[in-house]
Parts: sequence; C-alpha cells; structure tokens
Amino acid sequence: MIEINLQVEANSVSESPPKEARLDRYLSQELSDLSRSRVQQLIEQGKIQLNGKVCTSKKTSVKVGDRISIEIPEAEPLELQPEDIPLDILYEDDSLLIINKPAGLVVHPAPGHQKGTLVNAILAHCPNLPGIGGVQRPGIVHRLDKDTTGAIAIAKTERAHQHLQTQLKAKTARREYLGIVYGAPKTENGTVNLPIGRHPVDRKKMTVVPVEQGGRPAVTHWKVKERLGNYTLMHFQLETGRTHQIRVHSAHVGHPIVSDPIYSSGRSVGVNLPGQALHAWKLKVQHPVSGEWIEVTAPPPQIFTTLLEVLRRRVAISL
Repeated sequence: MIEINLQVEANSVSESPPKEARLDRYLSQELSDLSRSRVQQLIEQGKIQLNGKVCTSKKTSVKVGDRISIEIPEAEPLELQPEDIPLDILYEDDSLLIINKPAGLVVHPAPGHQKGTLVNAILAHCPNLPGIGGVQRPGIVHRLDKDTTGAIAIAKTERAHQHLQTQLKAKTARREYLGIVYGAPKTENGTVNLPIGRHPVDRKKMTVVPVEQGGRPAVTHWKVKERLGNYTLMHFQLETGRTHQIRVHSAHVGHPIVSDPIYSSGRSVGVNLPGQALHAWKLKVQHPVSGEWIEVTAPPPQIFTTLLEVLRRRVAISL
C-alpha cells in the first residue's frame, strides 16, 4: 500500500474558488498520477482522510492549511499478456527505460485496446514491473497519444515512478516536441496559458474550459523553427501535461497540427500521414537513483521527415 500525506498550500487553491476547493478536483490537480475519477473512487472506499477524519463525500471542500492523508491500495494483479513487440530503446538501466514510440501504438490498455499496447510490449521486455495506481499501466509515468511519436519514459521500480512523477509535478522534467502546423504564426514565439478540460458535448475531445467549469491549468511554450509557406515547423515545450494539450492549444490559436484527425479539418498535404504531425523530440529527466540528468533525443519517424522535404520543395519551387 502507498501512503501519501500533504498539506494544502495557498498557491494550490489559488485557481479554484476563493479560499477553498473541492477535494477531488484539488487532488487530481496536485497529484498528476491520480485522475479525478480515481480520487472519487478512493473517497468511496474510505481511503482518504481530511484532518484525521475519513472523507465520505467527493463534494468535500479543502482550504489552506488542511491536512490530507491518502492510502492507495496495491494494484490488482495484471491480467495483461506480454507481447513481443519491438521497442526502439533510447536509454535503459535498472531504474529507467526510455523508448521512441512509433505512431499507432497505444500506450496503455483501454476499451477497444486490450492488446498490442506499449504496456504489453513493456511486460515482455521487463516482466517484473509493478502495477501503478490500481490500473493496468505498469511503469507508465506519462503518456503520448496513439499517433504521437517520440520519447516516453517508463519507470522500472516504484521508487523511480514516484521520483519521475514528482519531477513532472514540479516541472523540472523537460519535454520538447516538434510539430508541423497549418498557417504561419505572426510572431516567432509565444506561450499559450489556457486551461483544458473535457469537451461539454463531444466527450472524445478536449477543449479550452475555464477552471471554474472543470478545466485544468495548461501551459504550452512555442517557437517557430522553420517557416514553410502556408505551413510551419514548430518547437513546443510543455510546462504541464494535459490530455491532447499541444493539439488543443494549437487548434485554439488558429494553427492546428497537420493531419490531426480530431482538431483539424485542414487540406491534404500530399503525404499519407498515420495521424497528427507531432513528435516528442527531446526528454530530459533527473535519474531517480544517481541524480544525474538524463537527456535523450528521439529521431522523428521517416514519414515526418518526408513531409518536411515535400513542404521544402514546394517552397523552393514557389520562389
């Protein structure tokens, strides 16, 4: 069983209603490994205490100075089967595994994707990984969308998992992406600081949602890397890690990711992409044991570089 103890600090509830916030919303924001539904489940199971008393309602409010204790039960035994799926390994030791994920590979099991996931591949490569958070995602520290390629870290020990999650929460881990977007931004760099939440109508989509309506803070830094006529190669750096964050923010400011099947209705680019042209290019984390900084660069897939070459040729012809 994992025990977590924390005290509500002033800046933790500053973006919620004044002076207090709902317990489930606060914890899902503060603890990136716990979704709001998972927090609500723990409340129902009597696993969360507020100021020494068991919480009985997900609507319980917390305020600055409150003490919260959480007991997270050990993960249920995995029923997933290891699968011999090739992994493009960028770094590996006894604590940490970083791979270059290909397009089309779902990170962890979900309805409709019980087999052929990154988790199935990891279980074959590292058969002794623990289950994390009571769900079937052993070792997964963060995720990439199915068709987003690039660097993703996997913790091989419980200590490593907690350490890496702490880095993500503290924003010391560095995640950099390359993306090709429609259009030409008017400036060379900028920041999108807009909360993201579930779309109120289409539940498969995320969108910009005010915090008071359930949105979670999301910050994306961007800069132009190469202008390609009516397209632009962008460099993105994540400060937070919300679902579809770069894709939502890019679409919201009028420059959706090329070939994004959910957030873009842009024209064909003449290259048969498997999904959005978004690649997790660099990942920098502090090693959970040695404390040394590990930085890896994931080479973009061939289809990504092919698209760049096609767009560059078009620009050259137009000159």
